[in-house]
Amino acid sequence: MEQSFEHEALEADIKALAEEVQKHRELPENKDVNEQELLKKAIRALPPVVSTAQTKPDEPARKSPLPDYAESASPETKLEIEYLLDLAFHQGIAKAAAEAKKSPDFVQDAFHDALAGKLHPEFQKRGILK
Repeated sequence: MEQSFEHEALEADIKALAEEVQKHRELPENKDVNEQELLKKAIRALPPVVSTAQTKPDEPARKSPLPDYAESASPETKLEIEYLLDLAFHQGIAKAAAEAKKSPDFVQDAFHDALAGKLHPEFQKRGILK
């Protein structure tokens, strides 16, 4: 099932991430960094967003979006990562990244990896990344 990128907040975040990716791409220290790693760096660099919008639980994903190393994590940890991904796709990446900063490092890393994995094909399709 192909991910739909129709939410206004997500589209705005994709544009901001595209600019951030370009900034990271131009840095000499990122000369040999692959495209997905550049995307992860851009996600980490997003400024936090404060929102009063309430989240609603959605239908769980059919296939796990988690990176392989997170598959053996506790059910609570997996749920937290999946919640952050859902938040990113429904209320924006910046809001989810800000929320992720309250989580343990493992959750943050898995969230960034999973999000970059989900966004990378879309960025390729749009010609933002190779």
